[in-house]
Amino acid sequence: MKRKSVKSAKDLKPIDEISSLWDPLTQEERIYLRENTTYCTFRKNELIYSVGEEPVHLIYLISGMVKIYKDGVGERSQIVRMAKPGDHFAYRAYLANEMYHNTAKALESSSAYLVPVGVLGQIIQSNSKMSWAFIRMLAKRLGVADTRLVTLSQKHLRGRLAEILVSLRDNYGTESDGITLHCRLTRQDMAFLSNMTTSNVIRTLAVFSSERIIEVHGRTVRILDEDKLRSVSKLG
Repeated sequence: MKRKSVKSAKDLKPIDEISSLWDPLTQEERIYLRENTTYCTFRKNELIYSVGEEPVHLIYLISGMVKIYKDGVGERSQIVRMAKPGDHFAYRAYLANEMYHNTAKALESSSAYLVPVGVLGQIIQSNSKMSWAFIRMLAKRLGVADTRLVTLSQKHLRGRLAEILVSLRDNYGTESDGITLHCRLTRQDMAFLSNMTTSNVIRTLAVFSSERIIEVHGRTVRILDEDKLRSVSKLG
């Protein structure tokens, strides 16, 4: 990550108070973590890190939305996952003693806490409960990845896109009307997330609209029949 961070914003709680991951820390370790954690903001479409770079920080997303993706053949990419507020990411490569295998980009203005990987390593080595906390987090992520692999390889187009819309609704919420998705992705990003072509995403959205499951205006998606959408997602 080439971007410089700034010291933690005074109006924000420290990382160990807003993330339960750090609950096993001793008071001394909490002070050590706080003193070395920095606060950073990212502009919309700003690269956070890229393939081949050396991991420098664990990132805790405070606000905004980040896509983590791998470039494929030609101009196609595959979105591996989407980071939402409350998520930790960018640490796996450090724990595996590798360079980054993917790229992270802010999809909207975002803010984050950055924990140097050296600090992370010191805490994990000195606190066995923290080691188990990271093992559990990685194990859960592996389970999600296994489920996602089945979805991308076995579900039909309707099921894939429905699952993506349900996931966006569950992870990022809605506007005050309760039906408009807060997350506004491009058709291309929806395609990269669901392993579909952009044209198939457009056609499937149009079908959902004709069935009055959703309503689409540009990047704005309103879920009109959430039960039906979840049913399509499960049936695949």
